[in-house]
Amino acid sequence: MFWHKKEPPVSLLYKNEQSRIIADSIAVIVVLLMAIGTVFVFSASMNIGQEINFQKFYDYPGLRQIMFFPLACLIMYLFSCIDFQRYSLDKGWLKNPVVYLLLISIILLILILIQRFFEIFPKDGFIPYRNKHYRWLQIPLGSFSISFQPSELAKWMTVFFIAALVDKFGDDIKLFWKRFVPICLMIGLVMGLIIVEDFGTAALISLIAFLMLIMAGVKLWHILSPIPLAGIAFYYAIVSSQTRINRITAFIHLDKWQDKLNYQPNQSLIAIGSGGLLGKGLGQGISKYGHLPEDHTDFIFSIIGEELGFAGNTAVILLFIAFVILGIFVIIRCKDPFGRLLAGGIILTIAMQAALNIGVVTVVLPTKGIPLPFVSAGGTSMLLTAAAVGVLINIAKYSQSAPKRQKQSSE
Repeated sequence: MFWHKKEPPVSLLYKNEQSRIIADSIAVIVVLLMAIGTVFVFSASMNIGQEINFQKFYDYPGLRQIMFFPLACLIMYLFSCIDFQRYSLDKGWLKNPVVYLLLISIILLILILIQRFFEIFPKDGFIPYRNKHYRWLQIPLGSFSISFQPSELAKWMTVFFIAALVDKFGDDIKLFWKRFVPICLMIGLVMGLIIVEDFGTAALISLIAFLMLIMAGVKLWHILSPIPLAGIAFYYAIVSSQTRINRITAFIHLDKWQDKLNYQPNQSLIAIGSGGLLGKGLGQGISKYGHLPEDHTDFIFSIIGEELGFAGNTAVILLFIAFVILGIFVIIRCKDPFGRLLAGGIILTIAMQAALNIGVVTVVLPTKGIPLPFVSAGGTSMLLTAAAVGVLINIAKYSQSAPKRQKQSSE
């Protein structure tokens, strides 16, 4: 008698193969976007006659991005190997790394808030004053220092924590005072700390959080109930800042103040328009030579349009659209409620951030400092977003065969 190893059903093999294809396709798209970003950040940050001192490579945005690119790929791979259920609350609060990272981000945001109002550190010290804002932490490492933006960590940890919390509460999420209100208070705390430093990021996270709650099945009137308070807070946040008022006023009157308030949007449109259909050629753009502020960060899409033209911009947009479509497939195919909600939160965050950035660059929306995911310069954003995509890839690979979890009582 011959004993044969029991083969898995053909249908399961087919589903696993589809999952692997989806996961690999997501990884390829993200690597392509990061590669495009690395090339154009290097192009945008290089100036005519600039001599590079490789002993101070970290001072050059283009060289930093070249270093971050392979590191982001490695982080994405490592997180794709970690079971996504590790981020749920099934094993308790104290065993979930998301809880600790969210607390750390809140503490760091409080430190920045204290520095903003009391300036307990030197302006070029641990919490530096850059671009008229306190938003970064500066960590010295020998001859150079690295910058870290706590609001980016808070953004992603809020998405992960909401998914874990909603999954733990289960159907109890429909209880208004017992479940929904505490979640809103937690979101409000994080948003309150971020909004003082970065209004755009705070508004983005608030919108994503409420969309995730809608996906989780929260009652509609629960979602509608905080809107008046949110509207009042949003209005106050705008009128309390002359900079925000000026940006909205300038956006409404695009034909005015083109040498001041509307200078950056106007230069962005000039860069995109001058690229035509196929662009001026890689490295041949001129907007990066002091004409377009923040060309390698928030307005990198304009540089792509100038050097690769309409074709280049379209290719970037199509890559993001393909990412969203594949992400929707992951959500549909995922059998785990926590995995579905977490995947939805990751996709929403990246897609909405990309849409807002492109909207700002093309002057469809008022100017706001929101980077283009994977493409804009910035180590914090690239590495954390790559980690989130790694989690999404893990959900795509293993959600079909993930064992059903025994839900613990939320009481």
